[in-house]
Amino acid sequence: MAHIAITLTCTNDLKDILVAVLAENGFEGFEEQHGDILVAYIPEEDFNESATNELAEGFGLTYTKERIEQTNWNAVWESNFQPVQVDDFCGIRAAFHEPFMPQPRHEILITPKMSFGTGHHATTYSVIKLMQGIDFGGKQVFDFGTGTGILAILACKMGAAVIDAIDIDNWSVENTKENIANNNASPVKVWQSDSLKNIKGSYDVVLANINRNILLEFMADMRRILTSDGILLLSGILKEDEAVILEAARKYALVLESQLEKDNWLAMKLLAR
Repeated sequence: MAHIAITLTCTNDLKDILVAVLAENGFEGFEEQHGDILVAYIPEEDFNESATNELAEGFGLTYTKERIEQTNWNAVWESNFQPVQVDDFCGIRAAFHEPFMPQPRHEILITPKMSFGTGHHATTYSVIKLMQGIDFGGKQVFDFGTGTGILAILACKMGAAVIDAIDIDNWSVENTKENIANNNASPVKVWQSDSLKNIKGSYDVVLANINRNILLEFMADMRRILTSDGILLLSGILKEDEAVILEAARKYALVLESQLEKDNWLAMKLLAR
């Protein structure tokens, strides 16, 4: 499948907002280059030029457009994907990188393809930081919008007994399966779905690194599948959306215990009461 890559020049603060807005408009991969460059990728069949023009104009921006063949996509990711380390807790790298020295407590191998969630973005990085303080031993975990599967795989490495994961995109599901195999994380089960409506299980921890609108739409369902003393980790929240997310959480007896802010993005740890 060919993709369209659009390249925009913008401030670092605006990059974060653009990633959120473009993700809601079908863009599936993002590359923050040196300086003030943001590259966003979308399947060619989903690219709406007039809508993209309108979106860019709304921010006072212009962009350049390039068609990228699937074979070139992976080469782009491989050439730009660098290892990520979250303290001495977790290191994320590709198979073609050298192992971390010294070794973090958990090392995850990610095949850098189209799926969101390599640990580079503030949203994923901050969820991993919050996971560091949770005992996953023997727990049942649900990862809503798994992307590369990185959070589900980390939960497995931290001792979770059951890890279920879904994503709306089939290519994310396939990428997650590959990453599960590469990390010997067979307890992780993943399937394609865009909703929690049919999830009947009960989970000790729910992970959701998505975006504001999806978090609000499924707040009730996330609470429904949590145990009475369960933990909900949310990310993909811009600082300006903090109040609306917390208001929705309170409606379903979800209490904020802690949160992290990085690059204008928030990650929250909420407790079910």
